[in-house]
Amino acid sequence: MSLSYQSIAKHPKCFQKLTGLSVQEFAEMVDKVRPAYLKREDKKKASGRPSGFASLEDKLLCMMMYYRTYITHTFLGYLFNVHNANVCRMFKVLESMVAKVTHIKKDRTLTQDKVMAILADVTEVSTQRPKKKQKDKYSGKKKRHTLKSELGMREDGKIIHVSKVYGGRTHDFTIRKNERPFCRDSVKVVDSGFQGLQKREQNVWLPFKGTKKKPLTKEQKAHNKALAQLRIRIENKIGEMKVFKMLSERYRNFQKKLHMRFNIIAGLVNMKHGF
Repeated sequence: MSLSYQSIAKHPKCFQKLTGLSVQEFAEMVDKVRPAYLKREDKKKASGRPSGFASLEDKLLCMMMYYRTYITHTFLGYLFNVHNANVCRMFKVLESMVAKVTHIKKDRTLTQDKVMAILADVTEVSTQRPKKKQKDKYSGKKKRHTLKSELGMREDGKIIHVSKVYGGRTHDFTIRKNERPFCRDSVKVVDSGFQGLQKREQNVWLPFKGTKKKPLTKEQKAHNKALAQLRIRIENKIGEMKVFKMLSERYRNFQKKLHMRFNIIAGLVNMKHGF
């Protein structure tokens, strides 16, 4: 006996714990991916070797369980009664399809009328120690090798930006300088890691820093408190993304795939909130 969508969808609570999505959200994702999947199947000149998965739903279930639990391909193959090589080949094809329908699109029409405030933050993912250029990946803050990506979010909760992936040694402000500037007139709500951004962009809200000789005033403390109440929204959004263990546990795969997977998971979080 092996796992299948038909059997596990009968248990909604269990389904959500295993995939990170409700049955309805999963069905919505299947509907978005199916046209591209059928188009690829029609182009095949021969059926080739069987994958071992009965349907598209089973393939997507396997992929979402991988993102949510981050168990090995061998373990997934055992659960779905297929060889682990079949799981690897299936992911290579299916992830690109899912990325096309869920990824964060670059919207160059964003104006101040559409976006009053943008909340930005950088999140880190632990990774295995690389064989080369270890210093570039080592994070002094986390005391281990990490990969970093910047997220940008509108005040209504929609993720509108996912940066490229950088080594853990790269400073948050350096990542911002390397990425496309945000909407010029919108307010940018950031933390102290973006110190210096106010010299490059307009309407940047940064927290005040106090010292022993110059403690913060009541007005500055009130400003920092109000800023923290805004910034907690993007911290919570990162927390929603890290429900998928791929982004919260030590990343074991190739770095070049992490950007695509960041985009897929960010798109799924947007979909869960109706964006």
